[in-house]
Amino acid sequence: QLQLVESGGGWVQPGGSLRLSCAASGIVLDSYAIGWFRQAPGKEREGVSCISGIDGSTYDADSVKGRFTIARDKVKNTVYLQMNNLKPEDTAVYYCKADSTPYSPCVFGRISGKGRWGQGTQVTVSS
Repeated sequence: QLQLVESGGGWVQPGGSLRLSCAASGIVLDSYAIGWFRQAPGKEREGVSCISGIDGSTYDADSVKGRFTIARDKVKNTVYLQMNNLKPEDTAVYYCKADSTPYSPCVFGRISGKGRWGQGTQVTVSS
């Protein structure tokens, strides 16, 4: 049974960095598109970064481009989200999710509709 567990969140000052982890059990992440999403208080959940299950290509939302990097560790069966130069508007609960079909492209809308959301990990950026 697929299970993804997010970790690595916390409090950081503006300009700081955090690395989030998405550890998987039940599937080999290498073949699946994985998306990182976030939801801030009072706002809808949005896609942040995604890595393709076809060729490993990545996509970042404009709001995080150049600051966030998604990467996959095949040995640890984990997907990371490295977040640099964090801003207060990055404050949110961050979630990861996998497409249920292997060898799928990076499409936030497709991934977000698959399976259940986990507990997420809270990221707070403030001074």
